Amino acid sequence: MVSSNQLAALSFSSLLLTLLLCSAGASTSPKNATKIGQGYRLVSIEETPNGGLVGILQVKHKTNIYGPDIPLLRFYVKHEADNRLRVHITDAQKQRWEVPYDLLPREQPPPLTQSIGKFRKNPITVSEYSSSEFLFSYTSDPFSFAVKRKSNGETLFDTSSGDSDPFSSLVFKDQYLEISTKLPKDASLYGLGENTQPHGIKLYPGDPYTLYTTDISAINLNADLYGSHPMYMDLRNTGGKASAHAVLLLNSNGMDVFYTGTSLTYKIIGGVFDFYFFSGPSPLNVVDQYTTLIGRPAPMPYWAFGFHQCRWGYHNLSVVEDVVENYKKAEIPLDVIWNDDDHMDGKKDFTLNPVNYPRPKLLNFLDKIHSIGMKYVVIIDPGISVNTSYGVHQRGVANDVFIKYDGEPFLAQVWPGAVNFPDFLNPKTVSWWVDEIRRFHELVPVDGLWIDMNEASNFCSGKCKIPKGQCPTGTGPGWICCLDCKNITKTRWDDPPYKINASGLKVPIGFKTIATSAYHYNGVLEYDAHSLYGFSQSIATHNGLQALQGKRPFILSRSTYVGSGKYSAHWTGDNQGTWENLKYSISTMLNFGIFGVPMVGSDICGFYPQPTEELCNRWIEVGAFYPFSRDHANYYSPRQELYQWQSVAESARNALGIRYKLLPYLYTLNYEAHVSGAPIARPLFFSFPTYTECYGLSTQFLLGSSLMISPVLEQGKTQVKALFPPGSWYSLLDWTHTITSKDGVYVTLDAPLHVVNVHLYQNTILPMQQGGMVSKEARMTPFTLIVTFPSGAAEGEAKGNLFLDNDELPDMNLGNGYSTYVDLYATVKQGAVKVWSDVQEGKFALDKGWIIDSISVLGLEGSGAVSSLEIDGKPLIGVSNVNVSTSQHLHLNSEGEGEKKTVMVALKGLNIPVGKNFAMTWKMG
Repeated sequence: MVSSNQLAALSFSSLLLTLLLCSAGASTSPKNATKIGQGYRLVSIEETPNGGLVGILQVKHKTNIYGPDIPLLRFYVKHEADNRLRVHITDAQKQRWEVPYDLLPREQPPPLTQSIGKFRKNPITVSEYSSSEFLFSYTSDPFSFAVKRKSNGETLFDTSSGDSDPFSSLVFKDQYLEISTKLPKDASLYGLGENTQPHGIKLYPGDPYTLYTTDISAINLNADLYGSHPMYMDLRNTGGKASAHAVLLLNSNGMDVFYTGTSLTYKIIGGVFDFYFFSGPSPLNVVDQYTTLIGRPAPMPYWAFGFHQCRWGYHNLSVVEDVVENYKKAEIPLDVIWNDDDHMDGKKDFTLNPVNYPRPKLLNFLDKIHSIGMKYVVIIDPGISVNTSYGVHQRGVANDVFIKYDGEPFLAQVWPGAVNFPDFLNPKTVSWWVDEIRRFHELVPVDGLWIDMNEASNFCSGKCKIPKGQCPTGTGPGWICCLDCKNITKTRWDDPPYKINASGLKVPIGFKTIATSAYHYNGVLEYDAHSLYGFSQSIATHNGLQALQGKRPFILSRSTYVGSGKYSAHWTGDNQGTWENLKYSISTMLNFGIFGVPMVGSDICGFYPQPTEELCNRWIEVGAFYPFSRDHANYYSPRQELYQWQSVAESARNALGIRYKLLPYLYTLNYEAHVSGAPIARPLFFSFPTYTECYGLSTQFLLGSSLMISPVLEQGKTQVKALFPPGSWYSLLDWTHTITSKDGVYVTLDAPLHVVNVHLYQNTILPMQQGGMVSKEARMTPFTLIVTFPSGAAEGEAKGNLFLDNDELPDMNLGNGYSTYVDLYATVKQGAVKVWSDVQEGKFALDKGWIIDSISVLGLEGSGAVSSLEIDGKPLIGVSNVNVSTSQHLHLNSEGEGEKKTVMVALKGLNIPVGKNFAMTWKMG
């Protein structure tokens, strides 16, 4: 055994040699067959100049399970901020793969050469290291570490493994890394995606969580889907006091995560341990801290919050024109029309089919829809058709932009047939891609791009050649592999020693994707970079769209990774028109808000055949409240646009009618997401963290902090049992209907086929407009403010806000002369009501001429007689056209019935400029 005093006197090279010799004679048989080895021991530790700690770990007993151990590890820990702790463990002797620092910018750990050999300067003996929020501690032999919340001493993460624990101590091999943490039984965990979770939003003990970006349909439960997000939030409630924190393991390699209810174990096939801990303590704090590191969500243009219609199988332009016309006839709002690959020439990216989508006619159509504010988005797949007469591929070859295998561009098959995949880790590829977007935009002035199949998806596996015959044949489904392929198993990258549960079936990790021994720029292996493919394509596409006319980009990506929300929106992929899939969509949407990708939604009515009329009614009543709201269907599905059934059209007019009135609220939530990471759609526990009843609730959700959607998710039901957390709730369908409870209550609500229940919580000021058929038109209508007080409270307050800007500009911020931010306030005290605003940068709103026409105040005590009504100190009654009306509230639950009488006061005809501070007061009789 080498003492730390001896270590301090050793040179870097002799230290390494001594430690390696100490490791060499260790036993190869693990004590317990279910465990691997006996972990590592800490042999030295010191402070770094930047205030961190760095130490050396030495393997205790070598084993060859899943390959030889890495004998010496470098361990680095730093409080990067008061609310963020980083723990980084890697090979002490050589650089290992990590998520590239230029792709996801962050602090770099000290270089490896500084890790060993300077111990004589700062040897330390402390075993605790704290910030204002976290306490980090370690045990030397076997090495383990724990992270505690400083305020209450609660252990958040603890990697120690005792004899009775079913998991190993730290394991670190070239292609197998394992680490575990103990967890309290009552912790509620969320995250670790992307997957379809049949048990709802809370992680479920025993369910598999595999992270490896894969093109398998979202109808597969508990399987690795399109995105990889190795992050979880942990919500705990101790004696009625709630606290949340999050843990990110920043690693892009394939991994299995095993959650037992009392422990969590990571088994990863490469890379490093790079843990980040975020202290919260509220769920909103957690997402704020997380997106501070990974990047704030992208600002979306206003039209992106309108309704979108798409279908794979709009064979020609006249079909698309008919769809737009039929939405108009049915009086269903529509902002964006989409094309899947039908517009392409031979399914090739950046092309137009000259017969079915002739350019002059398409340009005329776009002029027409653009003139009323509608937009057009098309699909782009990453696979570039191998074709000597296709300029996009030729320019790609000339610029050497493709992923390689055996020195040649890797050959795969997707919709156009044989393809090569661009390597977005190569700066030259990004420049080429940006140029191709520019060329395509000159051909067709699209308003956004939809990047699909970017896991990456491949219809073949292995090393392929183009066969002599036609491929694809042009008959039958286009996804059958017709290249001449051989499996690749010759390298350890294609056949790693540990098999993750890929596709839920432990398929080879190169199955129907890029071969994992293929390589990217600078020799980076696909094995390591696989799950970054869609993320890197999102960044390149964002660069391309931002370069066009300086407009705000809109990108929809299927594959995502940590940080994707900074560049793109996401939809949940290929779902099915079933009641189960409708229900699952809520959990997936809520997870992506936690992942920092708040602009998310599922294909409304389902992608695969075939929704029933009743299901489509209910789906639009949910989908109208997805942050990203789009109806999309498969080539083989019957048509399912919302006007195809009269009953669905009616539900769509109702639900989307509410959405289009809520657009200013949704857009303000977009701004909040961009500046603080706050999800647009949220689980109820975000607003009610101490209310444990809602911790697992996956059938209702919030938009922002206080607007609750309680949809029907079961066939044949015309009522819905909804949970109402403590306080007062007001129906958005009838503002006089209220539900109030002290401790929270379940209420059975009427929900006929065309009705979705939406409720607004107390203490809120909700800005709404009048709606319209397209967001551009809806945006210019007068505002209504809904003010909600706790029902019958003698004293109460309410708050809200409103963000307005020129949504075409790339940046979304204040101070550019093209935006206005309004804080809204209201109080009731001793019978006096006051509503007022505090405006920042009012000029933009004043120039646009926006006005507040009406204010409705809900939950007031008394008869509702209004006297001494003033605005900015001037009397209104009798000298203006303001109309004052009062209505009595109806309490829908028995707890609220015994309450004193309460009323709503509505004031109309106010004509208050949004861009100017106002203060309105009155007294209640």
